[in-house]
Amino acid sequence: MKYTFICSLLLSCLFLSAQDDDLLSEINTDSVINNYATAAFKGLKIVNFESTKLVAKKELTFIVSHRFGSIENGFDSFFGLDDAVTRLNFVYGITDALNIGVSRSSFQKIYETSAKYRLVRQKDNGFPFTIVGFNSILINSALEQENLPKLEFKDRLSYTVQVLISRKLSSNLSLELAPTFFHDNFVAYNEQHNSQYAIGFGGRQKLAKRWSINVDYGWHLNRAENSPFKNPLSIGFDLETGGHVFQMHFSNAQAMNTNGFLGQATGDWTDGNIYFGFNLSRVF
Repeated sequence: MKYTFICSLLLSCLFLSAQDDDLLSEINTDSVINNYATAAFKGLKIVNFESTKLVAKKELTFIVSHRFGSIENGFDSFFGLDDAVTRLNFVYGITDALNIGVSRSSFQKIYETSAKYRLVRQKDNGFPFTIVGFNSILINSALEQENLPKLEFKDRLSYTVQVLISRKLSSNLSLELAPTFFHDNFVAYNEQHNSQYAIGFGGRQKLAKRWSINVDYGWHLNRAENSPFKNPLSIGFDLETGGHVFQMHFSNAQAMNTNGFLGQATGDWTDGNIYFGFNLSRVF
């Protein structure tokens, strides 16, 4: 019942209610191009979860992501400013349907390489969904041999496999489902299985020409019974302006890598233990 309620709340929220010149023109022509639905999402991420948007061929996108500490401590940590983490992410379009990315996050000093590839596109009077695959390999460089005498390089590695399935229901509303498998060779909670499974739910509701509200939620399917970690729920707003997309959001997960926000979210919306953050992207 708990998960049914949360999923219902997520979908209810969705129904409430830049880049350069190419991006701004996309705002006005985001319905169909050559019978294909376009611009279901304007950012490469909904909030935490990857969206089905890809970087165009031969374009390089640079994303700076900040996630501050919990706001519940108020002025003691200046509402999380003192405990912020940063992620720098470069994504390059090899083709319109294949992207590669590299990133570094200050959360656990994680390095990540990724591949994102479109398998099929939603088409007007044709196939009803856009389906995109996402795979990544992560290296946790924060683990220290002094604390883990038997630590080997393989223990630093983690993996992610996702299938992103989206549908643009109208010019204003897009929804996404994201079945996810992720594996951590080293888990922070001993009783947790290394191989973990989750289903992501997300969506974007356009509010105005350049504004949208975005929501995503991750339902962890095999979390250890007494695990201290939570399912991630995130709410954000996208603002499209000349040259970039600015995303502002609140989440109960501070980590920004898939394995981190799905497996190690520590916040709780019910007691105000949430994190404010933003993503700023630029296309070159």
